[in-house]
Amino acid sequence: MKRVRQIRAVLLDIDGTLYHQQALRGLMAFELSTAPFSLGSIREALGVWRILKCFREGRESLRAMEDPRVSLVSLQYSLVAERVCVTSREVEIIVREWMYRRPLKYLKICRRRGMVEFFQLAAEMGLRTGVFSDYPVREKLQELGIPVPLTVELCGTDPEINAFKPNPKGFLYACHLWNLDPGEVLYVGDRHDVDACGAKAAGMPYVIFSRRTSRGFNASATTELRSITNFRGLCDVIHSAT
Repeated sequence: MKRVRQIRAVLLDIDGTLYHQQALRGLMAFELSTAPFSLGSIREALGVWRILKCFREGRESLRAMEDPRVSLVSLQYSLVAERVCVTSREVEIIVREWMYRRPLKYLKICRRRGMVEFFQLAAEMGLRTGVFSDYPVREKLQELGIPVPLTVELCGTDPEINAFKPNPKGFLYACHLWNLDPGEVLYVGDRHDVDACGAKAAGMPYVIFSRRTSRGFNASATTELRSITNFRGLCDVIHSAT
């Protein structure tokens, strides 16, 4: 494995990286199962379930768009609206309620062990830290309790980016804000097909939270480091790359 240049900043994904996404999905699946009672209507609950399913599927399909001519903020809702025959506003209301607001209360209990200590270590070492996610970040960061100020907080739907991972635009925009070469910024994510591929396309070193060894990756690539299972492993990477 070739040695990457010295790391001066760490850019992190949020969902599945700062917290255990499967645990959160389990809690939300239970809450969604009670929707017929909380909404007072099985028909209305079925509508919510369908919209959320279509929204997730639509989001994945939009990853292939290299340079959309319209804002992803509106496109992500209008595509679902056309498919389920409701208005874009109705889709937005349901998504904001069930995907953005309701999960917030579970974030702290699903937080990865060692996350707080990692951010404290990075600050002590003089490393800049930030986040880049395909979903809104501000409220999640507040609920997770990040112990240090972040100097970059980016979402794929930000007008300066308007692209979902693995498009490298968001990765490169973070480097631009920090005035750093991509090789000096370590990206931390949880998906090889999205986070690793996006960081690699931007020329950034990266690590991926995973419980199994990645396949199909060039072990001698200058941008690849390794898979990790916890924040202790990330701290080891930081020590070896700074």
